[in-house]
Amino acid sequence: QVQLVESGGGLVQAGGSLTLSCAASGRTLRGYAMGWFRQAPGKEREFVATISWNGGRTDYADSVKGRFAISRDNAKNSVYLQMNSLKPEDTAVYYCAASELSAGTGKRNEYTFWGQGTQVTVSS
Repeated sequence: QVQLVESGGGLVQAGGSLTLSCAASGRTLRGYAMGWFRQAPGKEREFVATISWNGGRTDYADSVKGRFAISRDNAKNSVYLQMNSLKPEDTAVYYCAASELSAGTGKRNEYTFWGQGTQVTVSS
């Protein structure tokens, strides 16, 4: 079992930056691809970014390409999401997730373990 805890959310003005962290416990993240998803009020949970087990491959939703960067530190059992040039439409609860498909995936149903989420609010 993998427990995931997100942190780093908050309130930021449009154009600002935030870095989200996801710390894992219970099992090493080595071998797991990791992903970030988000869910805005009244909307489906959507894919944001994914990173392969060794960090060699990343992929992003079109809406965040060029603004967000996913990274991981397997020695610290952690994953990060650097978010720049934030927009009001980025407002959502952000979730970290772990997938046994080690190459990375954007499909929500291919993730086994989920965190509780952290709120990101971007004001205009």
